[in-house]
Amino acid sequence: MRLFILGLGYSARHFVRKHGGSFSHLAGTVRDPAQRGDLAGIDVDAFSGGPPSRETVEQTRDADVLLVSIPPGSSGDPAIAAFGDVLAARRRKVVYLSTIGVYGDHDGGWVDESTPPQATLDRARMRIAAEQAWMDIARGDAAILRLAGIYGPGRNALATLRAGKARRIIKPGQVFNRIHVDDIASAIMAAIRHESGGTWNVCDDEPAPPQDVIVYAAKLMGAPPPPEEDFATAEMSAMARSFYASSARVSNAKLKRELGVTLVHPTYRHGLDALWRAGEGR
Repeated sequence: MRLFILGLGYSARHFVRKHGGSFSHLAGTVRDPAQRGDLAGIDVDAFSGGPPSRETVEQTRDADVLLVSIPPGSSGDPAIAAFGDVLAARRRKVVYLSTIGVYGDHDGGWVDESTPPQATLDRARMRIAAEQAWMDIARGDAAILRLAGIYGPGRNALATLRAGKARRIIKPGQVFNRIHVDDIASAIMAAIRHESGGTWNVCDDEPAPPQDVIVYAAKLMGAPPPPEEDFATAEMSAMARSFYASSARVSNAKLKRELGVTLVHPTYRHGLDALWRAGEGR
């Protein structure tokens, strides 16, 4: 299989490190090829939303599997705008990385893939439209993976505490799901191997208040947690505050049942324990 990745970001790069050997050819896009970092062995093309190069179009056209992690913008999905005609020419497996943010606020209640999206934020509405557009492009053979809050090596509560940037924001009733990047990689590979398209939530087993994660990380480090801050009065950017606008407990039962994914890190405690043993936060 030839794999092409639109948007070699954090999760996509981790997927390549874990499963790149399953493909006969690997290629993808970054905004700036000079920042290719650890992408040795991958054909890298530049794409930042404008007209793509001929080489990028050819790589996209020839791919058997397309992994998409580029988010939509205010004018729609830039990847569909650039490659839609090429992608519509033949059928291929498409895996689109979306977000559980499309469900909107449910006051901490449980939601699953049968729950209609009811997002009020512009970025969530654009995600919903992008999901449908990719499903249409793939003629129904797109795997829409709705990801929870992503963490993993270099991006976790231990690292944030060590950098002195962790905050313990308290908003009563607020809960989030999370997902370790190892489990995202497993979900992507399972979706590629699945015989048909569909939508799956990729999240952990235990939605929890954000302050609990900080307290647990601090305990692992043997350090005092940062002081509590009341959400109502805490100084936060508009973007940071917007993440607290939705509270829901998201089910991953369909991911396990249909894609056969067994989470390596089913709770934030499992994930942080593994990261601490690997040296994170020290």
